[in-house]
This record gives sequence, C-alpha cells and structure tokens, in this order.
Amino acid sequence: MKQAPSYPMTMIHLLRAVYWYDEALQSNLRRDGWPTPTRTQSMLFANIAMGETRPARLATNLGITRQSMSQLIATLVERNILVAEPDPQDRRAQKITFHPDSAPLRHAAETVMQGLHQHLDAQLGEDRLRALDDAISIDWGPIPDLRARDEK
Repeated sequence: MKQAPSYPMTMIHLLRAVYWYDEALQSNLRRDGWPTPTRTQSMLFANIAMGETRPARLATNLGITRQSMSQLIATLVERNILVAEPDPQDRRAQKITFHPDSAPLRHAAETVMQGLHQHLDAQLGEDRLRALDDAISIDWGPIPDLRARDEK
C-alpha cells in the first residue's frame, strides 16, 4: 500500500498545473496549425511576456546555462519570433523582446489561454479559480533561510 508523503504536496501540485497548462496550450496551438514550442521555449515566452528581457536572468529562471540560452535565443531570432537588441541601460547586455512577426502566434496563444481560463472557470467554479489566482499571484517574499527559523 502506498504511503502518503509526510510533507505538503504544494510544489508537486503547482508543477502538475504548469505542465497541464503548457500541454493544453501546445496541443491547442498544434490543432490550429501553429508550430508548437518546446516546454523550454514556452517557459521562455512566458518569462518575456512577464517583462524579463535579459538573457542571463532568463537562463537563471529556466535553469539552463547562459550558453544554452544564447543558442535558444539565436534560433528564435532566426525564426523571427524574438529580437535581440543592445540594452540601452547596459551596452554590454542584450534585451530580448518579441519580434513583430510573432504577433499572430502570440495572439493565437493568448486566445488559447483565454479559453483555458474559461475551461478552468467551468471546472473549478469562479470562486475557486479566483482564490487560486489570488493565492499564486501574491508576492511570496524573499527566498527564506529555513535554518534560521529552526534556530529560533
């Protein structure tokens, strides 16, 4: 008999939800004839949509090396999905943004995401979905040093 873990499953549930969302997005884009991004590309696009533009931060957020991020960006620049420009605030750095040619794909992705939100609203109910959105959108604060809590 399988024993329940002795810790809260919040991280597992959050990951499962992210995977579900990403797979649903990719599946619906593919159904509509769009080239589907890899999960890494999908996470990159989400980070850029949230306002992150520096390759070093993007690499850190995705848990990949800067070299891998540079290769990923170069591929997407070549496909006219992203633009890499000098960062006006730091000439040594690049600023990554969406290419204007990617607007139809981004619009298609936004339409799918709206549909997924409506689906979740029907599945979970408006109150539960709002509570979920509220809980995960709050700033959770700095990364805690749990050893410091144990020492108190």
